[in-house]
Amino acid sequence: MATSAILEKRVGIAYWMEEVLDQCAKAEQDFNSDPVHDLRTALRRCRSMADGIRVFDRDPAWKKMRRAGKELFSSLGELRDTHVMMEWVEKLAPEGGPVAKRIRDMLVFREQESKNSAAGVLQNFDRRQWKNWASRLPDRATQVPLDSAVFAHLALERWYEAHTLHLRALRNRTNVGFHDLRIAIKRFRYTLENFLPGLHQAWGDDLKEIQDILGEIHDLDVLWQTAIRIKAFPDAATRAQWRTRLEQERYQRLTSYRAKMTGANSLWTVWRERLPSAEECRPLGLERLRTWAAFLDPKITHSKHVARIALQLYDGLPVTGILRGRKREAYRWILHAAALMHEVGRSRANAGYHKVSARLVRKLEPPLGWTAGELRLAALVVRYHRGAVPRATQRSFTALSSSRQRLVQFLEGILRLACACDWQHDNKILSVNVESVSPVINVRAEGYIESSPLAEHIAAARHLLELTYRRPVFVLATGQLAAEETEKIQAHAA
Repeated sequence: MATSAILEKRVGIAYWMEEVLDQCAKAEQDFNSDPVHDLRTALRRCRSMADGIRVFDRDPAWKKMRRAGKELFSSLGELRDTHVMMEWVEKLAPEGGPVAKRIRDMLVFREQESKNSAAGVLQNFDRRQWKNWASRLPDRATQVPLDSAVFAHLALERWYEAHTLHLRALRNRTNVGFHDLRIAIKRFRYTLENFLPGLHQAWGDDLKEIQDILGEIHDLDVLWQTAIRIKAFPDAATRAQWRTRLEQERYQRLTSYRAKMTGANSLWTVWRERLPSAEECRPLGLERLRTWAAFLDPKITHSKHVARIALQLYDGLPVTGILRGRKREAYRWILHAAALMHEVGRSRANAGYHKVSARLVRKLEPPLGWTAGELRLAALVVRYHRGAVPRATQRSFTALSSSRQRLVQFLEGILRLACACDWQHDNKILSVNVESVSPVINVRAEGYIESSPLAEHIAAARHLLELTYRRPVFVLATGQLAAEETEKIQAHAA
């Protein structure tokens, strides 16, 4: 998807963080409706970008920036809501009347309170710290390109969340249901707006219209609740009259929403068709995990190389025992993820980094197409890919069934051997090829030299795989003959 230079500027975090500072200066002059709206828009863009980027980059600055804007955004939100309700009172009762006057007087009083509150919050807003974040966060954000597949995968998650709430709102028809739906559609829209400008260019108008419709429904609900709370109605007849008018306005907007969002040709269907297919969710989820790992792993090229070798070992092992059955492909995905993430702990510590890595993986929310159980297994493989093997005192391991324990040990064994093949992070072993010569497994390693210091590490690393696979494993240089060793073991077995 092509993105113009102007559009890229408008969706960039650098642009919107600078816009926040510019709009702060304008809003603090009088806190009128337009500058308040513009400042809230800039803050919302920054906070929603932080939400999206934090899926991949867990740098604490994103959370701090988002939190710094939250109090100001919320205080301005109260003022913005007051302005919106004033507009609704003018629209619903242009001729005035005692009810309109009572509500308007309350809103005028609330407006001044909200302005005073917002002025205090804005005065305490740390603009110097905001400038510091604005100078370094944009470089981190650009590491995940706009319109990339991982953002499309994130947008699909948002679509599912919103669509689920859509079905619930139509079924329950409650104010809360439609309010939750509005928030979910906003999140979906912001994901497109910030990270998928190509799709947003095609869908932005429809998304804005749907969000506005649901927003107006929410405004009408809030106006009614406010009128009830301040006892604005002098009698039952007036109350019924206002109730009827509000229900008419609300019904018109619900009818507009249903016309666009239900049926075979609804906007839900249009949006879903352009997002990743169900078959793409699994690999895109893995790509999201890899992207997350790349922000933490100081040598992600090593981890990617280890992952390639680990998969070559896995694919080459004969389909017997633990590798037999329909779960073989699922186990492969777990191994692949663990290999890509096994060194993320080096961002926090070198000693015992595998334990830190496992903790970081355990805290992850599973991406669409993955389960929490699979990530827990990947975390265990990461935890025990080096150092001591799991013991009975380690609860996270012993809580597994015996078959799962053996699976984790088997995948650990493969990852240990793959890591040993790139022990010095120099990619000297380019690839491996597995040969099954019963009862042994020969691993032909391209670039391996038997007399090198690497051989000692490989000899130690293959032990766990031998135990779990229950067959001896020889690692040999490409072209090296293993006939003599094979004959000895075959004779012993006989």
